[in-house]
Amino acid sequence: MRLPIQFKWVLSAVVLSLSFSLMASSHREAPLIADDPLADNTDVYAFRSPDDPNTITILANYIPMQLPQGGPNYYTFGEDIRYEIHIDNDASTPGDDVTYRLTFTRTNQDPTTFFNIRLGAQNIRATYTLERSIAGGAFTTIFEDGVVPAYNIGPRSIESAVGLDSTYAELMANAIGTATTGETVFAGPVDDPFYVDLGGIFDLGDSPRQGDDINSRDGLAQFNCHTIALQIPISTLLKTGAAAQPANILDGDYVIGVWASASRPATKTLVAATANVPGSSSVEGEWVQVSRLGMPLTNEAVIPVGMKDYWNSLSPYDEISDTLLDQYFYNPELALYMDDDQFGGAVPAFGPLRIQTASPTAVGNIDFTNGADGLFALTDPAFADLIAGSAFDPAVGFQSLLLPGPGKPRSVDLWPIFHTGAPNLAPYQLATGKTPGNPFTPGKPFINNFLPNGGDMLRLNMATPVTPRDDENFSSLGLVQAAAIGLTVAPFNTTTDLEMIPNMDGFPNGRRLEDDVTRIELQAVSGVVLAAVGLFYDDYDLAGGGSPVTDNLVGVLGYTTEVEENDKPFTATFPYVAAPWRGTVVNHTNIGN
Repeated sequence: MRLPIQFKWVLSAVVLSLSFSLMASSHREAPLIADDPLADNTDVYAFRSPDDPNTITILANYIPMQLPQGGPNYYTFGEDIRYEIHIDNDASTPGDDVTYRLTFTRTNQDPTTFFNIRLGAQNIRATYTLERSIAGGAFTTIFEDGVVPAYNIGPRSIESAVGLDSTYAELMANAIGTATTGETVFAGPVDDPFYVDLGGIFDLGDSPRQGDDINSRDGLAQFNCHTIALQIPISTLLKTGAAAQPANILDGDYVIGVWASASRPATKTLVAATANVPGSSSVEGEWVQVSRLGMPLTNEAVIPVGMKDYWNSLSPYDEISDTLLDQYFYNPELALYMDDDQFGGAVPAFGPLRIQTASPTAVGNIDFTNGADGLFALTDPAFADLIAGSAFDPAVGFQSLLLPGPGKPRSVDLWPIFHTGAPNLAPYQLATGKTPGNPFTPGKPFINNFLPNGGDMLRLNMATPVTPRDDENFSSLGLVQAAAIGLTVAPFNTTTDLEMIPNMDGFPNGRRLEDDVTRIELQAVSGVVLAAVGLFYDDYDLAGGGSPVTDNLVGVLGYTTEVEENDKPFTATFPYVAAPWRGTVVNHTNIGN
C-alpha cells in the first residue's frame, strides 16, 4: 500500500498561519530561509557587460555555501521552484516592467548506480525553461531545454572515458544558450563570487580581526553556489519612450532597478515509493515567494534578527508605503559601533570608521550620529534659498522622502542608497566646485541612479560607461573610489563638467563582480558618502578652507576587512564568474584561525 504523505514546503505552515509570503536574501541570513537552501538567494549583480557594452549582465545566485566535495547527492537547482529576475525601469508604473522566470526539471539518467556521474549518465541532470513577461503581461517561453552543467566532481567524473569524457570548460561553454528574444543565458554551478570574512564580521564586528596571530580569511573561499546569468540588450530594458541613445552618461531614463526571488507552491504531496513503483509528487495552492534579494547585506547586516522575517514578507514595491523598517536605515545599528559616545570602544576593528558628529557647514555643525537630527533643520522655510534647486527643495518634490522628520539623521544617505538611489542634483554631487561649507550648491556630477519606485533593489544607470577591468584606476571600491578620484585627482577635480570618472559604474551604481560591497557599505555607514558631497568630517577646517582629505577621511578610505578580492579570478566573457571548485582539490581543513 502506498501512503500519501502531505507536507508543506519549508516556511509554508508559517506563511499560511500569518497570511503573508516570506522572502529572504544573502547567505543564510534569515532564520526561516536558512532551512530551504535550494530557494535561498545569496547575491544579485547587475553591470554593463565589459566586452559587450550594448548589453546588461544580471546574475542571481542561489544555494549558499556548497561544499564542492558534498556528494553523493550534489547540489543543483530545485524543482517546484520559480526562480525569477525582476527589472523595473519606470517609477510611474506599478510593479515589474520585465520579469524572467526559470523553472527546472531533474532527471535520474541511471538510477542503478550510487555515483553521480558514470558512463556518460548523470544523477541528477537538470534542465530548464526560460520565460519572460513584459509590463506584467503573460509569461511566454523564450528558451527551452537549457542544460545545467554537471557538478564539478573530479577528473574521473568529468574528463575520463568512464565519466562524461569532456572538460569542465566545455561543459560550461556548451551550457550557454541564446533566447529567441536575443538574451544570452547560463544556469549552473560556479565559484561563489562573494568574498567576506564571515567569521570575523559576525564575531561582534571583528573585521579586520584583532591580534597579531589572528588572520582574517574569506569565509566563502572554496565554496560554490548556483548562478542564473542573463545578458540582456539594453534596448530590451529601456523604459517606454526612452531615446535609443542616452542624452548623457547619467541619463535618468536609463535607470533600472533589479531584484531576484524564488517562489514555491504552498503545498506539495509526496507519494511514498515501493520496491517496484517509484515515488511521485504533486503540487497545489498559490505560489509563495520564499526568497528575495536586491541590495547586498540588507537583511544580513541592517535589519535586526527579530525583524528579518518581517522584512522578508515585503516586496520591494511594498516598502514605499510600509515604513516600519525605515528606522533601521535612519539609525543603523552598525553606526553605534562607529560612535565613541555609544559602543565604538567595544569594536576596535571599526576604529577608523567614525561618523560626523559636528560636520562643519555654513549653517552650523551637523550631527549624523544615531538619534541626531542630521539635516532636518533644512525643512525650515528660513533655509528655502539655500536649498533651492537641490533634492531637498520642496518644489523638486523629494523633501518628504529625504528629510522625513527629526531624529532620522541617515535619511539623506543610507536610506536612499537602499530605497531610491541618488539623483543628479545637489547635494548628491561631488564637493568639487562647491562653495566650501555649502554642499547644497551644484558640484561635479558622479551618480544618477534615482528610481523612487519602492524599496530594496539594486539600481543601475545603464548609460554610465564601463570602466575597463585592466584600467589602472579600476577599483573594487566602486563609487567610493570614483568620488575619491573626482575630489583629488587631476584633471577630474579641476572642473565641474559631467565626465566619466573611473568606477562610476561601480557599486552602488549597479554591482560588478569585483566590487567589495562589505567594505563599501561599512564605509557608507561611517559617513563617507556625506563627506564626498561636502558634508565633511569633524576635523575639516572650514575657516581655513583646507583640503577635505582630512585624517578622518583618510582613515575611512584606508579601512579594510583584509579580504579584498575573490578567491578565484573572474573571467573576461559571459557569464564572467569563475568555474566551480572541484571536489577533489579543495582543502577546508586548514583555512585560518
